[in-house]
Amino acid sequence: MPSSPRSRSHSKISDAAAYTPRGRTVREGMPRPAADEARARRTPARSGSGSGTTAKGDRPALRLLDGGRQGERGRAGRPARDTVPAPRRRNPAPPKGRPAPIRKPRHPRRPPRLGDPGRRLRVASLLALVMLATVGVRLVVMQFGDTPEWARQGLQDRLQVVQLPAARGAIYDRDGAVLAHSVEARYIAVDPEVVKDAEKTASQLQEILGIPKSQLLDRMKKRIRPDGRPSRFEWIARGVSTADAKKIAALKLPEIVIDRDERREWPGRDLAANLIGFTGGDMNGLEGLEAQYDELLRGVNGERRYEVGKKVDGTDLAKEIPGGYSQETPAENGTSLTLTLDRDMQYEAQRIIGEAMQKVGASLGAAVVMDVKTGEVLAQVSYPTYDPVKFSEVKPEVRQDVASGVVVDPGSVHKAIVYGAALEEGIITPETIFEVGPSVRKGGVTYHDTHPHPDGTKITMAGALAYSSNVAAIQVADRLGPEKLIEYQRRFGLGKAVNEGVAGEASGRVMNADEWDGASYGSVPIGHSVDATLMQMAAVYNTIANDGLYVQPHLLKDTIAPDGTRTATTDVESHRVLTEEHAEQLRTQLESVMVIKDGSGANARVNGYRVAGKTGTSSRLEGGKYVEGQVTSFIGMAPADDPRFVVAVLAHVPDGAGGLTAGPPFKEIMNFALRHYKVPPSTTEAPEFKVFP
Repeated sequence: MPSSPRSRSHSKISDAAAYTPRGRTVREGMPRPAADEARARRTPARSGSGSGTTAKGDRPALRLLDGGRQGERGRAGRPARDTVPAPRRRNPAPPKGRPAPIRKPRHPRRPPRLGDPGRRLRVASLLALVMLATVGVRLVVMQFGDTPEWARQGLQDRLQVVQLPAARGAIYDRDGAVLAHSVEARYIAVDPEVVKDAEKTASQLQEILGIPKSQLLDRMKKRIRPDGRPSRFEWIARGVSTADAKKIAALKLPEIVIDRDERREWPGRDLAANLIGFTGGDMNGLEGLEAQYDELLRGVNGERRYEVGKKVDGTDLAKEIPGGYSQETPAENGTSLTLTLDRDMQYEAQRIIGEAMQKVGASLGAAVVMDVKTGEVLAQVSYPTYDPVKFSEVKPEVRQDVASGVVVDPGSVHKAIVYGAALEEGIITPETIFEVGPSVRKGGVTYHDTHPHPDGTKITMAGALAYSSNVAAIQVADRLGPEKLIEYQRRFGLGKAVNEGVAGEASGRVMNADEWDGASYGSVPIGHSVDATLMQMAAVYNTIANDGLYVQPHLLKDTIAPDGTRTATTDVESHRVLTEEHAEQLRTQLESVMVIKDGSGANARVNGYRVAGKTGTSSRLEGGKYVEGQVTSFIGMAPADDPRFVVAVLAHVPDGAGGLTAGPPFKEIMNFALRHYKVPPSTTEAPEFKVFP
């Protein structure tokens, strides 16, 4: 039967008392069968059910402990609590006779707090801003600070440099005839960075250019320029003919560069070759006037710099970049020279000397033709001569200019200095009579006359010159004294280079008075123990012909700038040596050499013109020693009454006298000069001379 309300109430109180302070009954704390546990999990809690729980999961026993109703105050006077459990006691001791309560598991520790997305976003944004700011600052620095340097380095890697050769100036004669000039040619160069098969390329070029393969391979080697960059331009050959250049172009070698160049040519070939000289393969002067005036003639090479591409994926883009960097420094062409030489006069003198020297078996010879009033050299001949195109096949001694580079003892042509100084100093006059013998002894050396006379023979000044008396010349020098003789030697231009403009001019030598010994009093007056060139002695006779005024011999007439501007030569030295009166007296006395019968200059007479001059026979000094053979010479002027030209001839022969070996070519050269320049014949006759009073 149903239980009464009282009994039910008692039952509830008993159940509530059985709860532990944690709110569980002993019965609830004991393990339940697995089936009950599963049922409890599957059954939902509903309000008013017999499960002992409310719909919200509240346990009735807790409400009973709080007075049975929610919100009521307990017996102890405390406010009733609904869901808040009683304060827990740490490790409470269980009542006696009761089982230990089952501890409720502690709540698990809270998991770590997840990262704040907003914070992460802010940090990432800050880092990005810092990075962008750094990049921006660097870009600004590069744009305004490092840009020129970066641009320069990048540009240097792409630059190709090509030289633009300057045209070498020409050399003309006095009337504009070409003696040496440059003609169009081609240069061959290589880009070492593009060379693939050097052996094959060198073999192909060797066949056309004739350059040894070893040299070609060396020029194709990769090189580093002084600025640290690889060389992209190396010379192979210059002055290559256009025909050979076309053959090389047909090979289509990408590493080979062919462009416009020039080649030196001498239209007259050996005409004045010893004087003009030649150039090397690089168009630089090596000898003669080409070397002396090299800086003027060669000009200044230009340069072209431009950007080129590079090979990309096997595609050759090593060509000029259109619209890229390009800078060109134009070449400054060389200055041309106008010489005082007359091409026709040079040709004829060279022909005459060549034939004459072969006839007498001379090992060398020379001739000089000078304009008396100006000192201009109209012809300057050397024997033997050579073809400058083949200069490498000729020995250096063959290429020398004999007239300005070979030092000899002048011999009897030196006596004109002795007589001229004596006239100027008043020691002698044209009427002076000399007493001579067959010889004279000085310092243990005997000096003989070529025309011996008995002791006590009286002879005039004209006779002494005509017979080239050594004894008379030594007597005059004794009266003059060493100091005065040396003074006049230097005033006439001996002992120093003429500086006519030829490279390698010799200065000769004049002994000082303290160097004289006893024999010097005999050797110096007659032209021994004196070193001089033919050009120096020609200047001596030109001074006599020019009324005693020394005018420096010179070859350069004017220069022609690339724009055509001409600049005349003005730095010509001149000074007076003799008065006009004494120069005329000496000039007249020198006519006796050609006029007097059996005079030493009989072979040098020129029909229709009065000629004054002197023969000479001496030796040649080479390496401090005299060489075998004799050096003969003849130097004279015409017309003697009003001189226009001085002609000097020298020959180194096995044997012979000046009148016989040098007189005939002098006559031919002077004759051509007088007629070539249309000089009227002399209108007066030469004076009559007495040899013996």
